[in-house]
Amino acid sequence: MDKFDVVIIGGGLGGLSCGAILSKEGLSVCILEQQKHIGGCLQSFKRKGYSLDTGMHYVGSLSEGDTMYQYFKYFGILDKIRYQKLDTDGFDVINLGKGKEYSHAIGYDRFIDTLSQSFPEEREAISEYVSILQRIGQNIKPDILKKGHISSGGEEYMGISAYQTIDKLFKSELLKNVIAGNIPLYGYDKNKSSLYEHGMIHNSNIEGAYRFVGNTQHVADAFCDVIKANGGQVICDAEVTGIDVEGGKINSVEINNETIIETKNVISAIHPVITMSLLRNNTVIKKAFMTRVNSLENSFGLFTTYLLLKPNTFKYINRNYYLYNSPDVWNKFADYKSCNIPVILFSCQNNGDSEYASVITLMTPMDFSSISKWEGSKVGQRPAEYIEFKERYTNAMIEFVSKYFHGLKSCIQYIYSTTPLSYKDYNSMPQGSAYGIIKDFNNPMITHLSPRTKINNLYLTGQNLNVHGCLGTTVSAAVTCSEIIGKEYLAKKIGNE
Repeated sequence: MDKFDVVIIGGGLGGLSCGAILSKEGLSVCILEQQKHIGGCLQSFKRKGYSLDTGMHYVGSLSEGDTMYQYFKYFGILDKIRYQKLDTDGFDVINLGKGKEYSHAIGYDRFIDTLSQSFPEEREAISEYVSILQRIGQNIKPDILKKGHISSGGEEYMGISAYQTIDKLFKSELLKNVIAGNIPLYGYDKNKSSLYEHGMIHNSNIEGAYRFVGNTQHVADAFCDVIKANGGQVICDAEVTGIDVEGGKINSVEINNETIIETKNVISAIHPVITMSLLRNNTVIKKAFMTRVNSLENSFGLFTTYLLLKPNTFKYINRNYYLYNSPDVWNKFADYKSCNIPVILFSCQNNGDSEYASVITLMTPMDFSSISKWEGSKVGQRPAEYIEFKERYTNAMIEFVSKYFHGLKSCIQYIYSTTPLSYKDYNSMPQGSAYGIIKDFNNPMITHLSPRTKINNLYLTGQNLNVHGCLGTTVSAAVTCSEIIGKEYLAKKIGNE
């Protein structure tokens, strides 16, 4: 094979974003993906003729002029993907198990007005909360890019507690939980979750929350088409089995224990722990750093149930529901029929050509300890005990949701489910973590990793560096690529596209 300017390990959103940036800027790139298909959490898979999305159920800041819109425009995929704005009067609906629903609306003024209708005495506090979110989100807006900065700051919010901020701002305990009702998007630990992470994610959705139409795989495929059109290569079924270090830098990587690919630079979009384990003859990155990375705690995993619906039986709902069994949203491990189901994210897939939904996705947090005893089993060869556990958990989730959506059971044709073991096996995430390394506000400098490593041509990218999700992973990719092609140059190119 040819020698590349950059080899990118991992074909998820982080790797694809890096590939799109660097190939657009004229570098020869090669993306290596160990699975049969690219995409990571953008992947879709087929069951019984239905297309099921893995994990990217909605994305924020995709309105014209907003951050994700600007990045997608620069990548060259904006006109190749299909997306639809979620309901402006409530993209997220929070139900705390007491019947009444509370909506998070799109648009700052609408967000304030909507919540103030239920909590009129808290209007001033809600306005202050929105101002905080805007200040956090402003750090990565297109105007900042145009000035030559990928990010203009916000680090002070990394060391502030999301829980404590919300607790101090509002008097109503109910409103505190409504405001934090979307915490399955970023974390549950009131003792660790940062205001920066909360603010970036929530602000982006208030700016403009969208759902991809059809399936999310077409977004990954659009990236792939752009990268190939720019002269880049994307190779699937290519598991990296070694990264060779010589003279303080990387000269090549090995795939599938046999093929050697020479490169000037390597970007790893996979978990840093796995990246470090692949290094051969490393004398540059010290043991202390390895120990630090290995000691970092990963976020929880997700148990996902897919309801494949009978045709024309359940109307598509253009919003998401966070359904709780307790008014305390921070209660991560509440018990429900012997299954730990504190909350379910209810989301319809948008097939774009019908008023009816074809697939409903139910997602709930799951600690890896619930399934760790089956960690050594392989896909398709899991023991009967594991299958029984999945069935019991799946049935509990359906019973839970049926309390909120009467008649749903009669609409179901097929049921499939996945556990954090699936994330671990398909996306190479330690312990099946959904969001990677936990960003702890108590230790922001320790839990936020730099894209640069002590090996001068090895870079890191992806959700483990900064904020996860579509927005965070994309911005992290830009930060990583700017280390290779220049910070001011790249920021201005993206901002002025």
